[in-house]
Amino acid sequence: QVQLVESGGGLVQAGGSLTLSCVASGSFFRITTMGWYRQAPGKQRELVASITRGGNTNYADSVKGRFTISRDNPKNTVYLQMNSLKPEDTAVYYCNADALGALANNYWGKGTLVTVSS
Repeated sequence: QVQLVESGGGLVQAGGSLTLSCVASGSFFRITTMGWYRQAPGKQRELVASITRGGNTNYADSVKGRFTISRDNPKNTVYLQMNSLKPEDTAVYYCNADALGALANNYWGKGTLVTVSS
């Protein structure tokens, strides 16, 4: 079993910044790809950014140039630095991870709320 715990959400004004963190713990051999998804009220969950264990990244077009994903492999932690935040970035942000040697292949965190006021 793998637990993903997010932190760093909150309320910020438009144009501001926040950094989200997600730590993976539990029983597994290795965490491979990690990512951040978000779900706004009334909308489907969407990929924000992902990063492989080797550091290859992928971003949604809507956040390119504003958000940066990074990770610390020894700490099994992924970060999302969010700059120039917009009201449309308001959502619950979920951490996601692929795990080797765990009961399941893929895990989700419970989410952290990011609210951007105009």
